[in-house]
Amino acid sequence: MAKKETLLVVEDDQGIQSQLKWSFDGYDVVIAGDRDEALTQLRRYEPKVVTLDMGLPPDPGGTSEGLAILEQILELSPNTKVIVVTGNDDREAAVKAIGMGAYDFYLKPIDADILGLIVNRAYRVRELEDENKRLANSKGGSPLSGLIASSPQMLKICRTVEKVAPTNATTLLLGESGTGKEVLARALHELSPRASNRFVAINCAAIPDNLLESELFGYEKGAFTGANKQTLGKIEVANEGTLFLDEIGDLPMALQAKLLRFLQERVIERVGGRQEIPVDVRIVCATHRGLPNMIKDGSFREDLYYRLSEITVQIPAVREREGDAVLLARTFLEKFSQEQGKKTPSLSKDALLAIENYQWPGNVREMENRVKRAIIMLEGNQITAEDLELEDVEENALPFNLREVREEAERKAVLRALHHVSSNIAQAAELLGVSRPTLYDLVKKLNIDVS
Repeated sequence: MAKKETLLVVEDDQGIQSQLKWSFDGYDVVIAGDRDEALTQLRRYEPKVVTLDMGLPPDPGGTSEGLAILEQILELSPNTKVIVVTGNDDREAAVKAIGMGAYDFYLKPIDADILGLIVNRAYRVRELEDENKRLANSKGGSPLSGLIASSPQMLKICRTVEKVAPTNATTLLLGESGTGKEVLARALHELSPRASNRFVAINCAAIPDNLLESELFGYEKGAFTGANKQTLGKIEVANEGTLFLDEIGDLPMALQAKLLRFLQERVIERVGGRQEIPVDVRIVCATHRGLPNMIKDGSFREDLYYRLSEITVQIPAVREREGDAVLLARTFLEKFSQEQGKKTPSLSKDALLAIENYQWPGNVREMENRVKRAIIMLEGNQITAEDLELEDVEENALPFNLREVREEAERKAVLRALHHVSSNIAQAAELLGVSRPTLYDLVKKLNIDVS
């Protein structure tokens, strides 16, 4: 028999205590009548969801004690979903509680069925958040664990990397700045037979043209002023390993010819040298630039392009990855909170909407910077859109055609549910509140691939 989830009910009225305990027979209900007891039970049972009456002693007619308890609960356990229960006269306090980080509020008199729906939804949201964390933090020995993603677009990229990694094929990674090209390059290396050897990275755009040749190919003693000893280049250092050439689109034309010769012959000559040196290295390249257009305007060699792109991987931008933006934000939130020695804060509803609707031109790198800055400056226990400097983000415009709106909403809901349960139809149907046959019909109608 499955163990029941714990629900902490903070309520001083014995009649309501009995009503809620009877209503939530599907949960292991723990009752607390005041602040001390509530915090004791919170530490003991670590419930995922708490219902909190705002009018508690010593202020049963007000809300000050309820707000104080809410603050302490979220300080001790930021991920706990707190549902505040208050009277019609205390709407302002309920709104304040939401601003402090409460999950939701419910106005008395209590209808057990409606409150039950809110509690069930809170548990479901918490379960999905926990699953996202497990996905983001899972190690399992895979280098792809460094890639924070659950979208179908990025999972497809991961499968490509897994297939290509065991080969020696020269691989070209294309994508905007900040999309994670070096993370995937390292994954290609770590999943390859070369994993025990060196992974050497060089940014072709970060080194002056007159120094780049010696950085790549090395030089002999006396090759130029200041060359006091023989020095190996990055290609030679990476022998039997992997060489990652980042921003390959910025490679000067003269070096493009020399790199092409190396790719064809697999031998190098150091600057100032005469000896041909064989090198066994796997080449992985990356760029955010449009190489086909550069070929047309004569700034990139076509023959080199075809040598580099035996396998081409197009990495989607964050705005094109369904659901990954929020997953990335939560992961960085936890990471930087730990680094700063702070409790992990929650994300407000306006922050979640802003994260989903912002275009993220700087991709993962921009996300990382915004979250880190927000954590450093944060004084409370909740991150808002203003903290992320995303308060002016507008929600994406929807079409006016009702059928299109409905189908788009259905498609997103079905895809989101399938992503959260790894395409398990039965679990996805349960999340969506429909039968399996109904979900199969939706999948067919919306042309969704569940394989």
